[in-house]
Order: sequence, then C-alpha cells, then structure tokens
Amino acid sequence: MEWTNNMAHCKDPQSPAPNDVNLGPSADPHAKPADFDFLSVIGKGTFGKVLLAKLKSDNKFYAVKVLQKKVILKKKEQKNIMAERNVLLKSLKHPFLVGLHYSFQTSEKLYFVLDYVNGGELFFHLQRERCFPEPRARFYTAEVASAIGYLHSLNIIYRFMACASAVLLQGHVVLTDFGLCKEGMEPEVTTSTFCGTPEYLAPEVLRKQPYDRTVDWWCLGAVLYEMLFGLPPFYSRDVAEMYDGILYKPLNVPAGKSTAACDVLKGLLQKDQHRRLGAIADFLEIKNHVFFSPINWDDLYHKRITPPYNPKVKGPADMQHIDPEFTMETVPGSVGRTPDPASCLGTSSSNAFKGFSYVPSDENFL
Repeated sequence: MEWTNNMAHCKDPQSPAPNDVNLGPSADPHAKPADFDFLSVIGKGTFGKVLLAKLKSDNKFYAVKVLQKKVILKKKEQKNIMAERNVLLKSLKHPFLVGLHYSFQTSEKLYFVLDYVNGGELFFHLQRERCFPEPRARFYTAEVASAIGYLHSLNIIYRFMACASAVLLQGHVVLTDFGLCKEGMEPEVTTSTFCGTPEYLAPEVLRKQPYDRTVDWWCLGAVLYEMLFGLPPFYSRDVAEMYDGILYKPLNVPAGKSTAACDVLKGLLQKDQHRRLGAIADFLEIKNHVFFSPINWDDLYHKRITPPYNPKVKGPADMQHIDPEFTMETVPGSVGRTPDPASCLGTSSSNAFKGFSYVPSDENFL
C-alpha cells in the first residue's frame, strides 16, 4: 500500500542525538493498541508495518502505521518521523493527501491512524495495465501536482523519490508516506540530504549537490513518464548505467504521444534544476503548461471531474487491490498489546518522541 514497501532512506548528517531533540510538550495518550482489532498487513517499510485495523468502538476501518522506536533511534531518524507527523497534521486540508485521524505511542512503538485507501497503489494498477492512456495519466499527474503545489505553499518539499509506493488510488489519487518530507523549504532554500530509490533520483541529488523544491517536479516527471511508457525514465537493471543516464544522457521520449506530452516531460525531466519546469513560478508553471490545458484546476481540486477509473471494491475492508506480498504476512501479535513498563526503552526514547501523540479536538474516537 502507501506505504513505503520500497521506502527510501534518508541520512541527515546533522541529526542530533535523541536526548537533544526538542519536540515540544508531550500530550497525554488518547488511544491505545487494544482499542483496535488488527486484521492484516497491508504495507511495510524501514521502521515498521502498516496494518488494516478496525476500531472496536464503532467498527470503522483505518490504516494504522506502526513504527518501531528502537529501529528509528538506531538509525537516528526520529527527526524525520516527527516531520512526517507534522506534515500529516497539515495535510488534512487538501483533497489528495491522506488524512491523519490521530497518533499515539507506547513505550516501544508509534502509531499513525490514517485513512484506509482500499483502491491500492497507483502503480499496482499500472503494472497490470502496463501503461495508461494520455488523458488518464494527465488526470493523475494533475492531482499529484496539486498536492505537491499545496505542500510547497507550506514550504514543504515532498521528496517522493520512492514514487512507486507513495500514490494510492481511490478513483482520485491519495498521496501518502511523508517520511521524506522536508519542512522550512522556502523558495530560495536548499538542502543536501541524500535520499531516494535509484529510479527516481534527480541529477542534483545523485551528484550530492544542494537541491530545492524543483526536485519534486523532476519526480513528477518521472511518475508521468512511467505512466505513459511503463518504465521510469533512464531505467536500467544496471544501476550504474541508470545513474549514467540520469546524469548525462538525453531523455528518450518514445513516439506515439502528443507534442504537449513530450514537451512537459522534457520540461520536468530537465537535468539543470534551474531550467526545469517549475523553477521560476513553481506550481503555477505546471498548471499553465499546454499539456494540462484540458484540466479545469478548480473542478479538479473540488473533485468535480469524474475519475477515469474507479477500482471496484466490495466494502470498506476490501483488500483485493493490496499486493498479496503484504496481505499474506502474519499480523505481529505485539502491535495490539501495550508492553509491560519493564520493557520501556528509557528516557532517551521518551525525549525523542515528545509531542507525537495527537487527537483532533473536534473528534472522539474512543
């Protein structure tokens, strides 16, 4: 699902030690694992698993992302996890970003309680169909671009360089997996953290040079290219050869697509980030490109455009569109239990995740 089955790994050399992380005042826990029946694994990543869960009090279904604190601390990734939680709180106001209902923690684990999007990964459907017609690819790309533009307006870059697992489908797209997001990225600000999976790395990231929000437009171009042609741009099973293509080879756009599609791909997949489509006016440049001229952006935002495809589901707990690689796994028994206090990780763990727990004031889930 979202959910980071190929989650890219970020290494920030400036990540502080756990005891030095200041994440604000802790909240009282508003939920506990025993509130849920955990039904199936629907995704997994570097730090834990995502499970389909039913809330016992009202029988509603959620995707619960369960992360292991000890793994996060070992890899010194607590800062990125808290950034993910912060972005999830801000994502509630956009139609194409997954919704966070609440988060809570035990001494050993962190829990994100999220919308369950049961249409499956966009790329799960792409693999079955090999490629999408241009209008369908345009629709999905426009919705992803709208979500990225919103994040950029909050000075957040998405860095969805593990694209295959980050875009879910429920008629409309739902962006998930904010673990690589970077906050505080105003238009002129750059960062240099190396993260991503090989197929989607932008040239400036591969060169380990400072990069800005235009890295997201490269990734958007890679997603569009893969939807149209079935493989990422510059793809090769030989990673060194693929890196060479990303850095030095001209973009090959196979015949059969519109002039506008070719032009937008060349603009988004421009190796020089300063000349890339979106480098000057950000999302406005994408909106105004001729490729998107059939899109009414206001109608798109308000979901007044009928999706080109609606995955058929039998109910809110349907998992037919979830990769069997996940659903065949056994649900770990520990995810639904509150650990014995004697097994606590200690004060460094508590300090590292201060302020994680969250429940919106206008909702009562317990």
